[in-house]
Amino acid sequence: MSATHPYGPAAGSTPPPSDAPPTSEPIKAIRLRHPWRMVFAVLLVAIFAFFVIDAAFRPAYDWPAVGKYLFDRRISMAALVTIELTVFSMVIAIILGVILAVMRLSPNPVVKAVAWFYLWIFRGTPVYVQLTIWGLISLIYTSIDIGLPFMTPWISFSTNAALNTFTLAVIGLALNEAAYMAEIVRAGLLSVDKGQEEASVALGMSWSQTMTRVILPQSMRVIIPPTGNEVISMLKTTSLVTAVPFSLELFTRSRDISAETFNPIPLLIVASIWYLFFTSILMVGQYFLEKRFSRGVGDRQTDKSDPAAPTTGAITGVVPVVGAGQPTVVLPPKTDAPGTTGDGGAR
Repeated sequence: MSATHPYGPAAGSTPPPSDAPPTSEPIKAIRLRHPWRMVFAVLLVAIFAFFVIDAAFRPAYDWPAVGKYLFDRRISMAALVTIELTVFSMVIAIILGVILAVMRLSPNPVVKAVAWFYLWIFRGTPVYVQLTIWGLISLIYTSIDIGLPFMTPWISFSTNAALNTFTLAVIGLALNEAAYMAEIVRAGLLSVDKGQEEASVALGMSWSQTMTRVILPQSMRVIIPPTGNEVISMLKTTSLVTAVPFSLELFTRSRDISAETFNPIPLLIVASIWYLFFTSILMVGQYFLEKRFSRGVGDRQTDKSDPAAPTTGAITGVVPVVGAGQPTVVLPPKTDAPGTTGDGGAR
């Protein structure tokens, strides 16, 4: 039992420091107000509500006609054709874009020049002009010949018989889009650190293995976002295939129906609703693809200097001991040989 002193602290206790700072009261934070921000938000909502109410009662929109043709069989079939044009064109464009991107990065100057010339042609001319030229391809090449140059062809058939308007539309869209996809893929490949390729070569991987297993998977997080934008853009660019001419896609089909009814505005709204529906689906798919290929990027790493972080292995270092004159050195436990006994303790 420790003795107590009438004029001092109990024996064995630590007296409080005389220079201790006074206890501070907690700060009461006041939230900053933004009255003009609320006014602007209310104004935007009011304008949007006014536009919706005005559109609902404006006779030019003819909403009953919109509801009548929204699920018309001709419109739904044209929407399906639009999706087919988009999918086929983008698949070809992505494959060709990857090839062109690799050619742009090739050390061979001839291969690089050919890829650059392709990009210069197809990025420098409007897609509508290109589709018009593809529609006139039968006037330029009346037949498709297979054989040796400057000799009698082995097989020859008419261009009009071999290439219909749907095929020409897909080719025209794909070749134009491939020029843009090549730059997107090239940017993704350049975003991967050069050391990744060097490490793959050191492991004995071939060039194809390095590209498919190391470079391309890492570059996808850079390639996916602009590629999603290009897919959505391609969906809307299909409205230009009337230059081929191909008239079974969504916009041209709705325009043909409006020419029969002499009421173009409702059919334009119908086409816009279908485009918005497909675009919404593509945006959702793009979101999940970006999430899939961005796993592990930007995640918080465990701070090794954080004492609360989990640690593995033995603790080494100098630990001060309260009440002792010398610090205590903690060493990792020794691995003893079989049949022997080790202390493995602190020294």
